[in-house]
Amino acid sequence: MAIAWVKANIAAFGGDPDNITIFGESAGGASVSLQTLSPYNKGLIRRAISQSGVALSPWDIQKNPLFWAKKIAEKVGCPLDYTATMAQCVKITDPHSLTLAYNFPLAGLAYPMVHYLGFIVVDGDFLPEDPIILYGNAADIDYLAGTNDMDGHLFATVDMPAIDKSYKDISDQDFYKLVSGMTVTKGSEGAQATYSIYTESWAQDSSQQNKKKTVDLETDILFLIPTEMALAQHRANSSTAKTYAYLFSHPSRMPIYPSWMGADHADDLQYIFGKPFATPTGYRPQDRTVSKTLIAYWTNFARTGDPNTGFGSARHWEPYTLENGSYLEINKKMSQDSTKSHLRNSFLQFWAGPTKALPVVLEDVPVPPTDDAEPSPGARDDSSTPPADDSVAAQMPMAIGF
Repeated sequence: MAIAWVKANIAAFGGDPDNITIFGESAGGASVSLQTLSPYNKGLIRRAISQSGVALSPWDIQKNPLFWAKKIAEKVGCPLDYTATMAQCVKITDPHSLTLAYNFPLAGLAYPMVHYLGFIVVDGDFLPEDPIILYGNAADIDYLAGTNDMDGHLFATVDMPAIDKSYKDISDQDFYKLVSGMTVTKGSEGAQATYSIYTESWAQDSSQQNKKKTVDLETDILFLIPTEMALAQHRANSSTAKTYAYLFSHPSRMPIYPSWMGADHADDLQYIFGKPFATPTGYRPQDRTVSKTLIAYWTNFARTGDPNTGFGSARHWEPYTLENGSYLEINKKMSQDSTKSHLRNSFLQFWAGPTKALPVVLEDVPVPPTDDAEPSPGARDDSSTPPADDSVAAQMPMAIGF
């Protein structure tokens, strides 16, 4: 409704109703992506930008809404015997009570944080089908999307706090436990395959710094791989609309972060909104350069559909195609080498190929236990270890974890 209102009224404010661009980050980026796919918005949106979140992100769709609805209803005193009665009770409960009823602690989670997230449902209306089927609705919308190079850091530090602690080490068992929780629907075979590819570099460099860089696991699963797939879907379904891809890698300014840290989740926002210019004493000249670059690309794209046309920009940004896999790496050192292709292609092929082809051990992921619930049956043992190639665990298809 809001987008339709803008379409109908923006001309009165000096805007162009045929040149509407929406953009967002994280859940906002996923929302933007979903808005372009909904049949309700057909013909309303000209361009869209998704930053670190797309319709295909694994946390974007809530696949077990009834469970969470019952937990909330129970906490606000609604009856659970009949779904219709429960729903009516929840509808008349004040919003403040409903908000407080959902308890989401950021420490001591039984499973990886991703299993506690989920925003909308495939309702048969705004979202009539699974998002992967709806990309034809966005065929005429110019699309720009990308991620930060360490988007997963924020989530990995919740799941494995030792990542940011110089005085704590990460063991093989710690990482395998995280892997098994992230790949639970594929069972032990999926966990072992994932563990193997993400620890390949450990053979040459077993330092803690290298091991802690495996935040790439969560960056890939939660953000980068879904974004790559969304870009490919947009391009495959588009005839005239353009597609642009990026990777933001300007290192985080947070002094508490380790030296190997890149751009964390939401680090790009301060530059998009020009904070280095609004509060200059807190930023370096290189930060203002990055901010100016992002603002130019984003506003050029919104005005013309081409991030290179309009205000000055650092480097020419090549459109993404299925053949070239082109993307622009954005940081303080923009050069001819900033244009790259096929981002993390071996990992993309891993997730789109052999891992996807593995049989699903659990059709529906069991719900995570809440603060007043017992762990679900089959919950992984905290002492679980990486299976050796000839171990029983490596050969037996079983559900590890949640």
